[in-house]
Amino acid sequence: MTDRLSPSELYQLCPRIAEALTLLGDKTHQSKAIESSLAHLVRLRVSQINHCCYCQRMHAEEARRDGEQQARLDVLPAWREASCFSKRERNALTWSEYLTRISDGGVPDAIYAASIAEFDAAGLLELTAIILEINSWNRISASFGFQPNF
Repeated sequence: MTDRLSPSELYQLCPRIAEALTLLGDKTHQSKAIESSLAHLVRLRVSQINHCCYCQRMHAEEARRDGEQQARLDVLPAWREASCFSKRERNALTWSEYLTRISDGGVPDAIYAASIAEFDAAGLLELTAIILEINSWNRISASFGFQPNF
């Protein structure tokens, strides 16, 4: 693989990217509507879809550190088949997947209706901010080849 920028070079050469994305994912705002455990699941699932190994490793570690069960993380890619996820988590994961794959046809009205009913407008916007943030980080990390410490 060709040498690419490192995370530290990103912060040094273009700090506004990191600043903007950090602000977008600011936990002080989301804590009002989106619980931390749910944000972890969303960030990890979106990172799985986007094949971002750097973010997958980071968000799995953060989720475990904050008390998430490894067994739930193990089956997150198959969350539709797993009975261990709540209705709220399923709704958030559905919204996350549709936004991440928006080019596949957008968000159907039924998904929007279920999401707005579960989270209300403010909560759905907070959830959307988390999804926007992690999708952006994934694109940076994957395109520049960021690697986690193994």
